[in-house]
Amino acid sequence: MPSMTSATPLHSAPRYRLPAIVLHWLLAVALLGLLGMGWYMTGLPFSPQRLKLYNWHKWAGMAVLALGLLRVVWRLAHKPPPLPAQISAAMPAWQRLAHHGVQYLLYALCLAVPLLGWAYSSAAGFPVVFLGLVPLPDLLAVDKPLAEAIKPWHAGAAYTLAALAAVHVAAALKHHWVDRDGLLTRMLPGRA
Repeated sequence: MPSMTSATPLHSAPRYRLPAIVLHWLLAVALLGLLGMGWYMTGLPFSPQRLKLYNWHKWAGMAVLALGLLRVVWRLAHKPPPLPAQISAAMPAWQRLAHHGVQYLLYALCLAVPLLGWAYSSAAGFPVVFLGLVPLPDLLAVDKPLAEAIKPWHAGAAYTLAALAAVHVAAALKHHWVDRDGLLTRMLPGRA
């Protein structure tokens, strides 16, 4: 199987458009913050600080849902640049499948995780009031047993999202530092 070397960088490879790049990095930062906050806040004892963090977590989750929807709409309306032929040819079939599969799962989980959180919050009887100003409709009627059933789905989907994001980052860094094929630069801001 052919391999890419630093002698064959793909500086002329088609890049993602600026809105896709901005949405990608905004989602990355927001998801990292949300995962860290979620992990931290669940370990706190019941307190005003914990309640405040839960509210911030819900607000950020709704922002991620909105960004995720924008990202999906952008993706549906604007075909991403294809993998450069050199890179595609160097990848085994399972890597090409994983490349596309992980991307689609990341899109799906960027929507599913906040929706599950919203559903959990609604069923638990805790309304989502975005930024403390805009009350959002409940997705479900108050139902404590249903809330307890949804809660592990939200956490499991969030951890799955984190694991897939880690795989995505590892693959991007492998392309950048090991293969040196220029693939990562297609999604970096400020590069020509």
